[in-house]
Amino acid sequence: MEAEAIGTFDVKLAPIDSGPSPIGSLSIDKIFHGDLQGTSAGQMLAFRSDVEGSAGYVAMERVTASLAGREGAFTLQHSGLMDKGSPSLTVIVVPDSGTDGLAGLTGTMNIVVTPGRHDYQFRYILPD
Repeated sequence: MEAEAIGTFDVKLAPIDSGPSPIGSLSIDKIFHGDLQGTSAGQMLAFRSDVEGSAGYVAMERVTASLAGREGAFTLQHSGLMDKGSPSLTVIVVPDSGTDGLAGLTGTMNIVVTPGRHDYQFRYILPD
C-alpha cells in the first residue's frame, strides 16, 4: 500500500569546479525534517540557456534517514526542466537502492520551493 511522508528540508548547494564547460556541477547537502528524518549528499549537473527562465538539471542524491520507523539509505534521481519559467521535475527512488530497513523502497518525491522554504511530499511503498 502506498504511503505518504511530508515535511521540509534545508539544502546547501556548492559549486564544483567544472572548468570552462557550459555545464555546471554542484554538490548537494540536505537535512530532512518531518516524516522523513535524515541527511543526504549528492551531485547535480545543470545548464542555463540564454533564454530567460530556461534551464535543465539532473542529480543523484544518497539519502540516509528514518522513514516509518525504519532506518536505512536509498538514492534519489532528479530530472528537472524550466521552459521559459514553466517548471517540471521528476524525483524518483532508484530501483533496488534501498538498504537495511529501507530495502525494497520505491517511490517518487514532489518538491515545492517557496521563498525561504523547501517542502517535500514523498509517496512511497515500503515492503513489510
